[in-house]
Parts: sequence; C-alpha cells; structure tokens
Amino acid sequence: MRIYGDIQSGNCYKVKLLAALLDIEHVWTHVDILAGETGTNTFLEMNPNGKIPLLVLDDGRRLAESNAILNFLADGSKLLPTEAYARAQVLQWQFFEQYSHEPYIAVARFIAKYLGLPAARKAEYEEKQAGGHKALRVMEVHLAEQPYCVGKALTIADVSLYAYTHVAHEGGFELKQYPAVQAWLNRVAATPGYVGMDN
Repeated sequence: MRIYGDIQSGNCYKVKLLAALLDIEHVWTHVDILAGETGTNTFLEMNPNGKIPLLVLDDGRRLAESNAILNFLADGSKLLPTEAYARAQVLQWQFFEQYSHEPYIAVARFIAKYLGLPAARKAEYEEKQAGGHKALRVMEVHLAEQPYCVGKALTIADVSLYAYTHVAHEGGFELKQYPAVQAWLNRVAATPGYVGMDN
C-alpha cells in the first residue's frame, strides 16, 4: 500500500503513527501542500477532494479522510474495539476531533507554523484560541478519570487526538494547565512502536 501525505500535518501523521504501531508495511509519498501538489491533475484523479492523507491499496482502491483510514487499517487489531458501545465511543472521540478540536487547534497551528502568523490572519488565529481551549478542557476532564480516551487501553481514538494535541503549543495553546492531557500524551508516546512527527 501507498500513503500520500505530509508528516507535519496532524491528519497525515496520525496515519503514519498507526502504521508504525501496527507494523503495517507501506510506501510513504510526501506531498507538498504549500507547493500546490494536492491540486495537480494527477493527484485530483486519485482524490477529487484534493486533500491528504490518501491511502492507495495494492489493488488500486483508494481511501481518503484520516479517521476513515484509521478505522480501515485498525480493523481486527487491538486498537479498535469490537464491542459495539466501545467502538461507538471511539467514533465519538474521532468526530469530536474533527469537529471540536481540529478546526481550532490545527488551524491556529497552520496559521502560526506554516504561514508565519501574517497580520491578515492574526484575528482568525486569535479567534481559534477559545475553541481550542474548550476542546482541551473536555479532554482534561475525561482523561483525569481514565488513562485513555476509551477505557484503559490505547485505541485509534487516542491516535486521532494525539496528532494535533501533542503539537498544540505550536498553535499558541499552552498545555501546562492541562496535567491530565500531558500525562496522556506521555502514555501515548511510550507505546511500543511509537514514531514522532520527525521520523
């Protein structure tokens, strides 16, 4: 299989991290977002939505959207529960990540890290702070009561949320006020097979 992505993108990194945790053989193809490589005709033929990550299986089938890819790759593994309620909880946290977490923390990080916090987007950057901290508070309350997002073991819910949370400071979000989140980040990073964004 081949994965198209940018390792510095949290949505792409979560796929890379899962592949490492499950020891899934793959070819990683770097795609430069800022250079417009997701807008080329070649890429758009593979994914008309023009976004990464993109998984291409050996038989040619393609799958987009990071959390869909995680669910596909983790199926049958210990990182995706088979019990219905636990599996629904995984999905709950993945939807939370995409709708209540990523739009604030990831966007603020993109504006600051990738764009250099230009004056034209400073107001947008500031507006993202409240939403990002709200998401982190939700995680803090939850993780103060249990070690992982779903129960006592790592799942792809943790992989989904770890990706942008562990670099939230790059978007202006100070994590010192979230000790349970910090402890959880350390637990995830200590998982056998873990790889960082720079790997």
